[in-house]
Amino acid sequence: MSSTLAPKQAVKTKILVINALFIALVFVSTMFINIRLPIMGNGGLIHLGNVPLFIAAFLYGRKSGAIAGAVGMGLFDLISGWTAWAPFTFVIVGAMGYLAGLIAEKLPGKKLYVYSMAVAVALIIKVVGYYFAEVLLYSNWVLPFGSVPGNIMQVVIAGIIVIPLAARLKRYV
Repeated sequence: MSSTLAPKQAVKTKILVINALFIALVFVSTMFINIRLPIMGNGGLIHLGNVPLFIAAFLYGRKSGAIAGAVGMGLFDLISGWTAWAPFTFVIVGAMGYLAGLIAEKLPGKKLYVYSMAVAVALIIKVVGYYFAEVLLYSNWVLPFGSVPGNIMQVVIAGIIVIPLAARLKRYV
């Protein structure tokens, strides 16, 4: 019996390890690198969890981006007392990771522009998704506007960090 994995198993194992690593990075970056915003009602958080999410999506594709974001930030919500948000986060952030990765994979052109487009799409998903999640949770159409600035800052800050970094890291993956 051979001690090495078959090529197909090795690839599956590598993908599993990469996804687990990025789930952990998203979780830790969301849990420990955050600022709670005291803006009207639920100001939300500004955190760096989107940084590893975008890196996973840009370097390893849409599935890894979706899994890392959905599970990492969903787990944060479950553990940190934001439990009601977990299902929304799972869907919204999973969609962000999936579409950012899809754009990075399929759109031709300079990586700087492609990644910028992917971050812009993720920004729209986050703002619109969490706005409607808050409408459902708070039964109010005005209160959710309080979290929009924090959601915008989260994604913009992550984009500023990731866009120049991901193109360089892509060479090594």
